[in-house]
Amino acid sequence: MNAVNQQAKGREQGESRRNSTAISWNRVGIYAALALVCFLIGFVPMWIKARSVGSQRDLAQQELRLSQMQNSLSAAVIDARRGEYEPARQTTSNFFKSLSQQTDASDESTLTQSQRESVIPLLSKRDDIITLLARNDPASVDRLSDIYVSFREALADPGLGK
Repeated sequence: MNAVNQQAKGREQGESRRNSTAISWNRVGIYAALALVCFLIGFVPMWIKARSVGSQRDLAQQELRLSQMQNSLSAAVIDARRGEYEPARQTTSNFFKSLSQQTDASDESTLTQSQRESVIPLLSKRDDIITLLARNDPASVDRLSDIYVSFREALADPGLGK
């Protein structure tokens, strides 16, 4: 009978070991699930915030590109007015190169469709104005000023925010 009692105790101990092992795996699963929930509670708001800040950054970069284009054209006007035609020619050339890139890149352009349509006629004046600047012609100042005014009017188009 002693042997039977010992076998019964051995079975009970084995079962309790199995139960304690099973319980610990259940606990590990519960703790892992809780850790995942806590991670997601912290991660989701940060992800949403990062997305909104990213879109604000993209909008600021678009506005910066437009301002840089406008500033380069105004610098060319000032250089030409001061009689510094070579720096004005180089700056004007850079402006037209940037403007051409913006009109060609339809999806990634900082210009809206209506702004692109407004500035396309300016590209046809590129060769004439650069030739006038290369010849140190004072008439280039007035033409550059006209281009600057036309560019500003195109940017003032209500479609700026896309």
